[in-house]
Amino acid sequence: MAEHQLLTKDFGTEGLQTLPVYERVGGYQGLRDAFKKFTPEALVEEVKLSGVRGRGGAGFPTGAKWSFLPKDVFPRYLCCNADESEPGCFKDRYLIDESPHQLIEGVLIAAYALQVNIAFI
Repeated sequence: MAEHQLLTKDFGTEGLQTLPVYERVGGYQGLRDAFKKFTPEALVEEVKLSGVRGRGGAGFPTGAKWSFLPKDVFPRYLCCNADESEPGCFKDRYLIDESPHQLIEGVLIAAYALQVNIAFI
């Protein structure tokens, strides 16, 4: 079976850390699609159906986590924990160093889906 490298497919692209290059390889298209194709509620459902899981040790389903958010509580804040201080753990640092806009795009998609007012990384 062929391996599909979704997160790392563009690694090694010269200048991937810059906005123009990230957009040239298709960056921020997922965000544009989220805005055009989904309401926030429908996007949460789509993430549930996708089976996407967190990158932490438990691999918790992202859509389930998103559905736990109280419906009528505002303002809403999103905190993306990009600190990798566990000994010997470099799984996320590599992604952030190689493709920081990928992290930002993910935060923006989550903020839209969850109707977040302020996001922190």
